[in-house]
Amino acid sequence: MGNQWRAQFDAEVTFANGGGLRTDGFRLDIPGRDIADDELAALFVRHLGLLMVAEVRITGRTIVEEPHKGGRGVAAGAGPDDSSRRRLVELSHVVTDGMTTLPGWPAPRITEWLTREASRANYAPGTEFQVGRIDMIANTGTYLDTPAHRFAGGADLAGTPLDRLADLPGVVVRVPAGTRAVDRLLLASYDVAGHAVLLHTGWSAHFGTDRYGAPEAPYLTGDGARALVDAGAALVGIDSINIDDMSPAAAGERPAHSALLAAGVPIVEHLTGLDALPPTGFRFTAAPPMVAGMGTFPVRAFAVLNPT
Repeated sequence: MGNQWRAQFDAEVTFANGGGLRTDGFRLDIPGRDIADDELAALFVRHLGLLMVAEVRITGRTIVEEPHKGGRGVAAGAGPDDSSRRRLVELSHVVTDGMTTLPGWPAPRITEWLTREASRANYAPGTEFQVGRIDMIANTGTYLDTPAHRFAGGADLAGTPLDRLADLPGVVVRVPAGTRAVDRLLLASYDVAGHAVLLHTGWSAHFGTDRYGAPEAPYLTGDGARALVDAGAALVGIDSINIDDMSPAAAGERPAHSALLAAGVPIVEHLTGLDALPPTGFRFTAAPPMVAGMGTFPVRAFAVLNPT
């Protein structure tokens, strides 16, 4: 039998968008007899392919030594196929002079270092150039966090490998409206290994307004971040003000940043346009310039649909 174990249990499921589900005497293959209830709940959600799960209550569980029957994987749909041709989808906010990304943080200033008029003195008649200048903090617009943003000695922009930033298979996690905390259960049914995991909360609709930085902004919990690390996510992005809870109740803690960046998983914050993506079947890129000694920088984030 090879010390294979199965759990038998009752489960009550509550969905974030309303309704529920109850099972009695459900049997499920498990990796070991010492599985905790929260781990069993996540395995149950993934086995059934349940989405938008808010809570799972496990009762009456027993562990039996029994050969595995095989789990049913979640078939990842290819999403709406409105065209067979390759298509690019923009996922970044436009950086403009004086824009607000994080309320209270310095805005970018975009000017000209060399004007077209001034350049004419340097070139042949009819030839002119313009050279712009931008003064900004690194956390402007849609930007990437590398391990150096959180940890001294962590990989910076120049040290983060391209295979963590470019041409990654992508998966979109649709977060139910009104849900703040994206936790392990909401993520459990997704196959994220080697993927860019993009959390679509819809909060980008408030970008550039006072509401964007409100305490109710959606975020990824520390437990959810650890689940993504354990499942092998390559990159995690969100269309909210921060991947962590920014409310006063969080007291400045940053568990999602800490878990992801400690594991070398880059973070992309302030995404937009995620509603235009299918659940899977696309490639994602968010690559910054190779600047040594910096941990964050704006990116041109985009997706390729129907890649060939």
